[in-house]
Amino acid sequence: MSSKDFADRLRDRQPLVGYWVMLDAPAATERISRVGYDYVVLDGQHGLIGYQGLLNGLMAIDAGGALGNGTVGLVRVEANNPTPIGRALDAGAAGVIVPLVDTADDAAQAVRGARYPPAGIRSFGPARSELRVGPVPAEAAAATVVLAMIETALGLENVAEICATPGLDGVYVGPSDLRLAVGGRFPGDPAVAGPFEAAVELIAQTAQKAGIAAGIHTPDGETAQRMLAAGYTFATVASDLSHLEGVASAHLAIARA
Repeated sequence: MSSKDFADRLRDRQPLVGYWVMLDAPAATERISRVGYDYVVLDGQHGLIGYQGLLNGLMAIDAGGALGNGTVGLVRVEANNPTPIGRALDAGAAGVIVPLVDTADDAAQAVRGARYPPAGIRSFGPARSELRVGPVPAEAAAATVVLAMIETALGLENVAEICATPGLDGVYVGPSDLRLAVGGRFPGDPAVAGPFEAAVELIAQTAQKAGIAAGIHTPDGETAQRMLAAGYTFATVASDLSHLEGVASAHLAIARA
């Protein structure tokens, strides 16, 4: 699947399933990209990955995707700033997930950072992306997506205005921060299960009304399946770091039983 194919499918609100990578381990990322996920996200905000790691990871995703179903690479950038957004796209990302979007102005800023003039302020220098996305600004815009994270109380309050932002392709729920935003004492706090589920439902419904994609991070395949059935159009499953620890712990428990 090319970046343009992925962008078209996401904008059409077709169901997509992805994976989350936090480790700077290109060989492992390449193997994950062969499995068959529609996309793999490299976490440039909380992940243990620097810029060189993002570049190497995107090349690994392309290599693994070529052997699988054409998995594409996305980057969760470190901040809503045109520099990390532009660098991720220059490195060949098929799109960016922008954290901490609180208002429609924030969402518009993210879009501007990802688009060349006159639609935006992205500086022209597609060092690697021109090899696969195309250096023509209109082609680059058609083949890359911009996703805004809804994860704060203010972002939830302004979700309708955010979803209506011209040029925004979708929203993405950060469940840990969102649960804190609705009053949780810690991510996963069961005491706020009701308000959290209501917020998750509201975001999906609002995105649907606006005609844009709605995505969410999930801890496992079962939850991803449930979210896709509940109105989300794309869902990301767990992460390499959590799976590494979980599988290692499970095998140790069996061995010592």
